[in-house]
Amino acid sequence: MLQPRLAGRYAKSLIDLATEQNSLDKVYEDMLYLQSVCKQSRDFVTLMRSPVIVADKKNAILAAITSGRISALTAAFNKLLVQKGRESILPEIVSAYIDQYNSIRGIHKVTLTTAQPISDTLRTAIEQKVKTDAALPKIELETVVKEALIGGFVLEFDNKLVDASILRDLKDIQKQFRSNVYIRNIR
Repeated sequence: MLQPRLAGRYAKSLIDLATEQNSLDKVYEDMLYLQSVCKQSRDFVTLMRSPVIVADKKNAILAAITSGRISALTAAFNKLLVQKGRESILPEIVSAYIDQYNSIRGIHKVTLTTAQPISDTLRTAIEQKVKTDAALPKIELETVVKEALIGGFVLEFDNKLVDASILRDLKDIQKQFRSNVYIRNIR
């Protein structure tokens, strides 16, 4: 069950605590690591959300996965989550922390979806173009490959969408044919 408000509150508390202890960037790195664990292992997320597995086992598994890879603050926070029975929303808390951190640092998340992987030079050129045209000084570019686009690209940032894909063009043409605009003009 998604609980974005609760996850946002926990993330805000962790950000406040990390700011007090001057470890905001270290906790951010920890959150990136936890996010990669959650993305790579669906079993881990399922385990954390399982009501059947007792808290001690969850705590031991979480500690085994993260030992030596995260800071003491993040480890203590994870332990607190398990004690409070909130470990099921760990992936949401991680995402909320990353979003809030990016907001504090002025980093904008930009997603570029293409039909084929792009080269590093093209990636750099796109980053520079987005920075100058959209007036975003700091961006974090994520690339996604979707072969269904056929060609072109889709660029998403700050609730804006630039769709210059062939798939969209084909759908627009299909709509025009379905509406039969040209048949009415002949009569």
